[in-house]
Amino acid sequence: MFTPKIPPPDTAPTPATSLVQPLTGITHTPACTCHHTPAAAPAPAPAPAAPVSRPAVQLTPGSLLIAAAGGTAMVLIIGTVLVSMLLATAITAASVAICAVVLRSLLNNQKGN
Repeated sequence: MFTPKIPPPDTAPTPATSLVQPLTGITHTPACTCHHTPAAAPAPAPAPAAPVSRPAVQLTPGSLLIAAAGGTAMVLIIGTVLVSMLLATAITAASVAICAVVLRSLLNNQKGN
């Protein structure tokens, strides 16, 4: 059931028996009819010089300190944002729960009277 079903090799088309026939005998009309001589081909552009290899990035103690401070600041900022979002969700859930208790209390008082 899970074995692949590979077609026999003789059913695939070969390059000699292609399904697409080549186009022959097609001629293109010229773009203009002004009968001028074609312009000489422009000279090829010179090959660009090999790019100068840049030196590898070297980390000095000062740049390492700046990178560590930047990473720490990013972690603190992202953490603050995430904690604030979590706190906002908790406050919203608590207020919805209080509203539900108050509504339930009001509806129960009306049925009792």
